[in-house]
Amino acid sequence: MRNVFLGLGSNLGDRLGYLQEAVRAIQGEQGETSLSPVYETEPLGGPPGQGPYLNMVVRLVTDLPARELLMLCHELETRAGRVRREHHGARTLDVDILLVEGETVATEDLVVPHPRMWERKFVLEPLRDLEPGLVPEDVFQGATGRVWKFGTVSADDRPDDHAAR
Repeated sequence: MRNVFLGLGSNLGDRLGYLQEAVRAIQGEQGETSLSPVYETEPLGGPPGQGPYLNMVVRLVTDLPARELLMLCHELETRAGRVRREHHGARTLDVDILLVEGETVATEDLVVPHPRMWERKFVLEPLRDLEPGLVPEDVFQGATGRVWKFGTVSADDRPDDHAAR
């Protein structure tokens, strides 16, 4: 068993609801998890005109190898109705493998650790919440983007709870 960090983001539809459903599925399938707060962030890269994202990081303890984690990420995105129309375009749910303790992968469709995570405050801020010593201050200060604490995701939330937020 080892620590795995997944980055979750959404900027279409019920953003918080999509994050909640992904967290609920991860907790149901993997068990032990820790959740960062949710942050609202401006989009980085991609086509213009996108709305702000909600982002968070989930730490799970699992023995799944990176390839199986990638399949889980794609399954979560599919459940959320994600359609890949344009590179870095708006999405209902994006789930990225950030780090897998003790494992490095470099293939055409999967790179772990995530190759751009150290450049993005929307990844580093929630990662620091879960594992403060993992992100050096100078790396955080050099990262791009602005983040604002938005709230939290709770296992007790239900999708209908998000309509009023």
